[in-house]
Formats: sequence, structure tokens, C-alpha cells
Amino acid sequence: MTDPLTARLAATVHAARTSRGLSAAVLAEQSGVSRAMIGKIERGDVQPTAALLAKLSAALGMTLSELIARAEGDERRLVRAAEQPVWVDPETGYRRRAVSPAGGRPLELVEVELPAGAEVALAAGTYAFLHQQIWVLAGHLRFHEGAEVHELDAGDCLQLGSPVDCVFANPGSRACRYLVALVKRAP
Repeated sequence: MTDPLTARLAATVHAARTSRGLSAAVLAEQSGVSRAMIGKIERGDVQPTAALLAKLSAALGMTLSELIARAEGDERRLVRAAEQPVWVDPETGYRRRAVSPAGGRPLELVEVELPAGAEVALAAGTYAFLHQQIWVLAGHLRFHEGAEVHELDAGDCLQLGSPVDCVFANPGSRACRYLVALVKRAP
């Protein structure tokens, strides 16, 4: 049985793909996600991971927050804390809360809670069109930006450089919370 958010994500990915005139094969080629997996996601057969959704959203010219906000169907200017959409990666437990109202483009604020010992890897292409800063709110974040490793503690803020493959890692024994501020770059 598919949960409601997975079903809405399925419909949103399908609608975004078809509105751009993309076949599943072309989206697979552009995103690096297999055609079979795209089919499973669009049918709601699987709950996609953060890495998969990031690849798909980037190939569709959207941020992950936009994709989730569209799935939520929310265009309000004010979103109370209790109403902010939360998505949890089924593989890592990575918890992502869209703080910004969906209509607040071009700036997006996203709060992430990364469980102790968890890692989330994202390919450079998943955020090639974004300017991002990471502000650690609690705990410790080890951020691999290509070959460079940044050790970030509460209060530290990192502006990301040119897009490279990256890994968000929590080597600590408690959850790490951080805020990602992102703005779409002009094409």
C-alpha cells in the first residue's frame, strides 16, 4: 500500500516529466536513474530515496524542495511550523523539512536532520543550478565537497563552491541538524 505522500510524489514526477515532453528513457539518461526505477517511482511502487529524488528533480530543472512542495500542492505564503512538509529518506533516516513557503521562490530554506552515523551522497548534477549555504544548527556535520572535507559544528556556515559530487555525513553519536539556504542560479 502506498502512503499519500509517495502517491503524490509519483504523480508529481510523472506530471513534471510529461509536461516537459520527456520520455522515461530521456529522463533516465538525463538523471542517471534507470527507466525501470522511474517507472516504479511514477507508479508509487517505491518510496524514493533522497539521492534518487535529487537526481530526478535536477534533471527536471527543479529543486528537491520544489518537487516536494508540488507533491504537497501548497502555494501559501505563510506555513506554520506544524504544517511544513517533512520528508524522510527511507534508506538513511535523513529528515528534510521545507521551512520556506512553496511560493517563496527564489530563496528556499530547508532544515535537515541527519541521524548519527548516516551519510547522504549527492552527485554534482543534482545541484548544478543552485547557490547553497549550509548552516549547522546542532551537532557535527562532515561535508565532503569533492576532495575537500569540511568539519562543521553548531553555528558554522559554509558557502558551497562550484558543483562537485558531495557527501553529507554525520560521524557523531547524536543527530546533526542544519539549515540549507539555496537560490536557483540563472540558466
